Amino acid sequence: MYNAKANYGIMPKTIGGLIEDVFQNGFQNMFSEDAWSETKHVPANIKETDQAYEMQMIAPGLKKEDIKINVDRNILQISYEHKEEKESTGKWIRKEYKLQTFRRSFTLNEKIKTTGISAAYNDGILTIVLPKKEVVEPASQQIAVN
Repeated sequence: MYNAKANYGIMPKTIGGLIEDVFQNGFQNMFSEDAWSETKHVPANIKETDQAYEMQMIAPGLKKEDIKINVDRNILQISYEHKEEKESTGKWIRKEYKLQTFRRSFTLNEKIKTTGISAAYNDGILTIVLPKKEVVEPASQQIAVN
């Protein structure tokens, strides 16, 4: 399994790379669609066990009924559509975070049993279990030489 699209926006890989990044490709990234997008990149951790791959995504503050997960043509798609709620009283005087829409896609390899995928959302962590297909070893046979 591998990530279908790795997009880190305008953030450099290292702090030391910040100035270098601005001069090499910062201006084109600064005005790209991704730099001003309302879509957030949610990081994913993926571990492999004997029976499955387990993916965890940190996504605090979401309503689990608004998280959508589907598989289409071996592409696992995970998305959350944030619905802005109007507050009837008060106004924010400081707001340091906001919930954002996100979308991630992963290409599944032939080892994944797509009909057995399960997901759970607990304590701000989305966990998706991708079971492996049972590996059937071809039967050994003796070939006679005539």
